[in-house]
Amino acid sequence: MTADVVAPVSSPLSLQTARLPRLAPVLVGVVSLALAALIALLLDWKWVAIPFVATVIALVAIGVWSGTVEGRRAAVNRVMTLLIWAAVVIALIPLIWVLAYTVYKGAPAIDWSFLAHDATKRLDPVTFKELPGAGVLHAIVGTVMVTLGAAIISIPLGLMTAIYLVEYGKGTRLARIVTILVDVMTGIPSIVAGLFAVALFTTFGGAAIRIGLMGSVALSLLMIPTVVRAGEEMMRLVPDDLREASYALGVSKWRTILKVVIPTAFGGIVTGIMLAISRVIGETAPLLVAVGALDTMNPNLFSGRMETLPVYIMDNYNRTADTLKYAWGAALLLIILVMVLNILGRIIGRIFAPSTTRSGR
Repeated sequence: MTADVVAPVSSPLSLQTARLPRLAPVLVGVVSLALAALIALLLDWKWVAIPFVATVIALVAIGVWSGTVEGRRAAVNRVMTLLIWAAVVIALIPLIWVLAYTVYKGAPAIDWSFLAHDATKRLDPVTFKELPGAGVLHAIVGTVMVTLGAAIISIPLGLMTAIYLVEYGKGTRLARIVTILVDVMTGIPSIVAGLFAVALFTTFGGAAIRIGLMGSVALSLLMIPTVVRAGEEMMRLVPDDLREASYALGVSKWRTILKVVIPTAFGGIVTGIMLAISRVIGETAPLLVAVGALDTMNPNLFSGRMETLPVYIMDNYNRTADTLKYAWGAALLLIILVMVLNILGRIIGRIFAPSTTRSGR
């Protein structure tokens, strides 16, 4: 007699676990916004609180739902992903809001007459009376000249200081002192830079002296620490192998720095310089103290007062309600100018950055 042995049938193992629907985050977001709006309505909260309350509700809801269906690890992953996206959105909202509101308020004030005249050459087309602060050409020229003067002072000093800290002063006491001083200068209030420029120039030129160069000196005090830090960090990222290869070929140290180190770090250095310029181009306090205000054109840094866009904005904001639109127009121009400088810096850095591809391949 033979007995048939029947093997037990085992169910196949599944490598897939339960998952939430693909639109689950969207559903949670919509429901959370609705609940947050209802809570704000019932408790008479401001509408500004709705995004924050909705974020908290969404985090709790997606965590509980995912933990029940998918497990703890998946729930933690979904909560952290949602938290990161919420942080990005919360950071973008004020930036986009400021930009959109500035365009909305400033665009109507920008026309050819606004761009082509200074504050003394525009007349009301109906009453033919002078509109104070209407033209902005003198402020644009003043901003460009003062910032250009600050860049001419700051970029060479900042880069040479960075070169010393990285290439020559590594580990020395003087380098540590310079590093501390640069860190201190990074945090000084901008008004202090303006007061220093006034004290410096009035010592040699008298108490009444006010010239555009004073503003350039004040802004250079704010630019130099940023240029030093950017140059130092970028040059530290250059591999020592490149320096040693240059030395092995008999190239001197200063030539290695000029031909190897700086070109390799050039893209990051240019980005740091653009960030420094973008920081100082909107400064008001040091320029108001050191340069003052002027309604007419003055492109000469070494003679007379000059007016910049930040000072022009403050001046027109404080005058009358009629000149407020010109302040918004100047603010929009300032944003455009900073944007153009950053785009230009990226283009220059990309053009002059060393090639990462090997020849012959």
